[in-house]
Amino acid sequence: MLSFECDYNKGAHGKILKRLAETNEEPLSGYGSDKYCTMAKEKIRASCQNPEAEVHFLTGGTQTNQIVIDAMLTKYQGVIAAETGHVSQHEAGAIEFTGHKVITLPHTEGKLAAETVRRCLEEFYGDENHEHMVFPGMVYISHPTEYGTLYSLRELEELSALCREYGIPFYMDGARLGYGLASRETDVALPDIARIMDVFYIGGTKVGALCGEAVVFTHHNTPEHFLTTVKQHGALLAKGRLLGVQFDTLFTDNLYMEISRNAIETADVLKKLFKEKGYRFLLDSPANQIFIVLENDRLERLKKQVNVSFWERADEGHTVVRFATSWATTMEEIEALEELL
Repeated sequence: MLSFECDYNKGAHGKILKRLAETNEEPLSGYGSDKYCTMAKEKIRASCQNPEAEVHFLTGGTQTNQIVIDAMLTKYQGVIAAETGHVSQHEAGAIEFTGHKVITLPHTEGKLAAETVRRCLEEFYGDENHEHMVFPGMVYISHPTEYGTLYSLRELEELSALCREYGIPFYMDGARLGYGLASRETDVALPDIARIMDVFYIGGTKVGALCGEAVVFTHHNTPEHFLTTVKQHGALLAKGRLLGVQFDTLFTDNLYMEISRNAIETADVLKKLFKEKGYRFLLDSPANQIFIVLENDRLERLKKQVNVSFWERADEGHTVVRFATSWATTMEEIEALEELL
């Protein structure tokens, strides 16, 4: 079976596995206080061009979103997100489980517009009964979005300015951040994100690591006793070295960006292949996720030999499916898919 189902269907980059093996017998302090976590944090700060950024390591995306949002919001606040946002759709109510409402807003190809968010905030504070309502306490986005689209630098700055105006944090889910940064169509770099966002995370699970996400608080704004909050959520890893070694490796010799570019290069070849064969695209996604509209009978035949992700029903006879490339996708896999198509 060929697999284009997701970008985390393979283990870890060889350099990470090699480094984990090399450091395996070395006795180290626990809970992220080891030297590899320290080294990784310094390299991330350097890549962000933010020497004062505060970095924390967690193991997965849903866990990270839940903890960051819960730690930064008060009990009476919720988080603004696109209707299609990951926290809105595919996290099994993890945010609501902590007592915080996800306030969903309309989107354009997965993206929130500053104008839409402003309208929400103005309507909330313009309502004389807003003390009886859930306060919008944060704006959440992902980059790339669930539809593989990217925010421009201008769009991020507009959202950031709006958040500052209302005194609420601006948070970016970066599960696939490497692929967004590596896209040929982006004008956003990691230092831009570190300057604009109040908090974001650098995804490792989908970008070459066995597991792991690096949370970056950019303006001395780490919530008080954040480590304690992480532990209360059952998320404090005793062997924090597992995350430190991986991110130290990913941020050595530009490995993170190097392997991210592989996903973009293979996705570009795959997009060209689909175009040449006359397949219909749901939208133009500039990163590593490709959304194709397939006839249901053709999809059933394809699924016998290729794993893809169901996305949504297009109509009674058609289904939108996602093909995802990754740091580990090979040109041989693309060529094998071409033969099947």
